[in-house]
Amino acid sequence: MDVLIHLFVGLHLIGIAALLGGFLTQMKAMGQGTARFVPVMLYGALTMLVTGVILVGLHQAEDHTVNNIKIGVKLALLIVILGLVYVKRDEETVDKRLFGLVGLLTTANIFIAVLWT
Repeated sequence: MDVLIHLFVGLHLIGIAALLGGFLTQMKAMGQGTARFVPVMLYGALTMLVTGVILVGLHQAEDHTVNNIKIGVKLALLIVILGLVYVKRDEETVDKRLFGLVGLLTTANIFIAVLWT
């Protein structure tokens, strides 16, 4: 079971990298006001959602303690990120503040995962 958990942690990290990487590649465009949500950001957020839910299930199946409040906060942030990226995915440009909010929420989600023990 540990191998399966590690596999999904790796996939979860790939999702994070896709979402944050997509954001970072658009930083210059954000400064010019031409940033857009690229498809990899949507795929990264979806990957994070699916693998995160699977990881919680695997940890509970192993009788590990799961901090449900932390998971709930992370899930809420991810749903907001996913909703924003999904709704605005076809627009040529996205407002700087909205685009920056997705980057901020993604970064907050990462720090919650790492620092909240």
